[in-house]
Amino acid sequence: MAAMLQSFGVASASVAASDHSIKLPAFAGHSLAVIRSEARSISSPIRGTRKTGKVATKAVAAQAANPASAASKPGHELLLFEALREGMEEEMDRDPRVCVMGEDVGHYGGSYKVTKGLAEKYGDLRVLDTPIAENSFTGMAIGAAMTGLRPIVEGMNMGFLLLAFNQISDNCGMLHYTSGGQFTIPTVIRGPGGVGRQLGAEHSQRLESYFQSIPGIQMVACSTPYNAKGLMKAAIRSENPVVLFEHVLLYNLKERIPDEEYVLSLEEAEMVRPGEHVTILTYSRMRYHVMQAAKTLVNKGYDPEVIDIRSLKPFDLYTIGNSVKKTHRVLIVEECMRTGGIGASLTAAINENFHDYLDAPIVCLSSQDVPTPYAGTLEEWTVVQPPQIVAAVEQLCQ
Repeated sequence: MAAMLQSFGVASASVAASDHSIKLPAFAGHSLAVIRSEARSISSPIRGTRKTGKVATKAVAAQAANPASAASKPGHELLLFEALREGMEEEMDRDPRVCVMGEDVGHYGGSYKVTKGLAEKYGDLRVLDTPIAENSFTGMAIGAAMTGLRPIVEGMNMGFLLLAFNQISDNCGMLHYTSGGQFTIPTVIRGPGGVGRQLGAEHSQRLESYFQSIPGIQMVACSTPYNAKGLMKAAIRSENPVVLFEHVLLYNLKERIPDEEYVLSLEEAEMVRPGEHVTILTYSRMRYHVMQAAKTLVNKGYDPEVIDIRSLKPFDLYTIGNSVKKTHRVLIVEECMRTGGIGASLTAAINENFHDYLDAPIVCLSSQDVPTPYAGTLEEWTVVQPPQIVAAVEQLCQ
């Protein structure tokens, strides 16, 4: 099965997100381009807005960097799965208590090669191949954490970790509380998830909605090589159990990241694109669907502010709130299911804390509440696409 999963390749196209140059997969026939804006002051196209802002009226696709200039830039280029590995390797060098366990994580290198080479470097005790028994090896990791180790659990697919739900919920999340503070559970639970390329319903699950209600755990979702490495290092160092969500279609993203060590906060969102007219909150793969839609929106005269929330639990309400106070309109775009998803929780949090700043109801675009079809065309229909995002912003800003 690991060999089968590894065989799914991803084509790359150039895109920019934040301040980092990224190559990322082309999605379902849509090409992705870098958005660079030339702003000029014009009257706002939004009816009923509280102020007139600067609207970016020209979007220009960035040219692919030439190899000579790329080589001269500081840092080094890594694919997202390599950035995750580098983060783990640095922490394993720094702290001998850090260990990895899961199916095929050892000499095979993991189903998506995130742990490739670690077994040879650190040995079979620190990079432990386990049987196909998610409940058992997740429980073993929690027990190891109770004794002072800092285990990283890899689920070959996040959907398989439903078999370990009892351990994650009743033990990983609650033992610090139920032991009266006698134990901490510094455990990282990570693996690929999300809708891939015709992987079928069981291999296309988004478990954020399942895990968000568990007391005692934190949840983060990486979306670029830069934040994948920084969040991985932060999760390993945390005294809390952390679930790190990785999207199966983002592993082949390429980005130049710093040579020097860095660690990101587990509780901070990332401002991807500042704007004035509407706040778009998103995470993981949908970040790129949103940025593709942003190009069209800019050409139509809208100035969207895009935030990658990254921290799924707890939400960074400071960053989100400041954006809502500025734009007064919110669109949430997620790949999670609509019923009981991250978007539903985020909508409730914004309404509770920033209702007086809203000029329109919050709009949430989510995946349909159906098992993900195997057929590619049907699979695409179940997930939010860029044209839907454009239409939602136009509707929201009327």
